[in-house]
Amino acid sequence: MSARNPGTDLDLGWISRVQVNQPAVLRRAEQIQTRRTVKKDWQAAWLLRAVTCIDLTTLSGDDTASNVHRLCFKAKHPIREDLLRAMNMHDQGITAGAICVYPARVCDAVQALKAVGCKIPVASVATGFPAGQTHLKTRLEEVRLAVEDGASEIDIVINRTLVLTGQWEALYDEICQFHKTCGEAHMKTILGTGDLGSLTNIYKASLVAMMAGSDFIKTSTGKESVNATFPVALVMVRAIRDFHRKTGIKVGFKPAGGIRSAKEALTWLSLMKEELGADWLKPDLFRLGASSLLGDIERQIYHHVTGRYAAHHDLPMA
Repeated sequence: MSARNPGTDLDLGWISRVQVNQPAVLRRAEQIQTRRTVKKDWQAAWLLRAVTCIDLTTLSGDDTASNVHRLCFKAKHPIREDLLRAMNMHDQGITAGAICVYPARVCDAVQALKAVGCKIPVASVATGFPAGQTHLKTRLEEVRLAVEDGASEIDIVINRTLVLTGQWEALYDEICQFHKTCGEAHMKTILGTGDLGSLTNIYKASLVAMMAGSDFIKTSTGKESVNATFPVALVMVRAIRDFHRKTGIKVGFKPAGGIRSAKEALTWLSLMKEELGADWLKPDLFRLGASSLLGDIERQIYHHVTGRYAAHHDLPMA
């Protein structure tokens, strides 16, 4: 992982000056989505890069130790070995970026990854996921327990009420407490952008989260009615760019929720390269939160190698 974000003082003057030009953002987002994507070998290479940035996720009420174990095995072997050999990529150590689970499943994930000899991070959602509406003391304890169980990344959720009512100091103070409780674990801050009301609020919340020490800012929980969209992403990555210019601190970005196709993954990578540069095309600074995306990427790789599409039973499920 990249160096931790130590955080900065809260700059209310900067936050108060924020204005987002919504028509310009929407035009740019449309441009990104309609541009031709890379083809053939280049496309396959970009898809393998996308695989290394996936937080392979299971956040279901019926999660069990066995489906977490299966997910961990898939994280170590995300693409079939024979397909990687055909591309001469079998010895490049291609794995998923991380495993993301509920706090109660962290121990299962840590044990399963150890059993298969895989050192990718275990990320845990915490702080009253997905609503963030539980008492602060409870949310802090949830972070502490997840770290204690072996999570090396914590995906916290902010209290959206504080954004909607403009309580930036209270939001900053809460996130600072989560950051301190994370200890050595990297903190990814979920803004729940579908609940924030405006692009200006999204930019302001992004700034506050980064000032408070977030190592990543993340669009959504995947449980809101609107999750990762390109206009929202543009606002967030430009906040990251502005924060980096002003402080020298690099903060990562994670879109999550509703990202299911290989074509979408390529568009997300293009956005990162154009807006933030090549440094943000690595798992240290870019993650895709997804549970079903890997399946479509593997189908596209299969097609690239064999010239035909795989039947459902041809590829191991995650």
